[in-house]
Order: sequence, then structure tokens, then C-alpha cells
Amino acid sequence: MEARLWSALRGKQLGVKFRRQHPIHRYVVDFYCVQAGLAIEVDGDVHSSRAAEDAARQAFLESNNISFLRFSNEEVSEDLAGVLDKIEQALQHSSGS
Repeated sequence: MEARLWSALRGKQLGVKFRRQHPIHRYVVDFYCVQAGLAIEVDGDVHSSRAAEDAARQAFLESNNISFLRFSNEEVSEDLAGVLDKIEQALQHSSGS
């Protein structure tokens, strides 16, 4: 599902540039917008067994002033428009709009 979300984020389709598989310190996030300081993760089944690691990564990023959104594969597959709405809201929030 990362590929599906990437096709909606790439090329500044939401008005800002996103990077895919972007390293931040010792972590790699699925998508990152430098301008907005927004990291996005798309979680599949493997993440259910890594909840503690995922929570630690999110806490680290947020402690470094990086906003964080997490979506499941199902959300991206079944409600891409809703996912994009949430991302746009986060982008507006980061710009102070």
C-alpha cells in the first residue's frame, strides 16, 4: 500500500515535497515532508508484533518536533481520500493555517 499512497504524494500533489523511505537519525520513515516536519508510516501486518518499537520510534520523532501520522494498509486501500484528507489537515496545522 505504500506504493499507492506514494502515487498520491509524489510530485508535490499536495503542494509540498515528500520523500520516500527517508532516514531520520537511526530510523527510516515511509514518507517525510521536510518543509512541514511530517513523517508518515503505513503499517502492514508485521507491525502488530512491533508495537513497542513503533511507539518508541514515534516518541523519538515527536520529541524532535516531527509530526507523525500512522495509517494501516487497510486505511490506504479502502479510504485513500480519507487518508489524504488527514495528511492535508496535518500539513495545514504545520503551516499555522
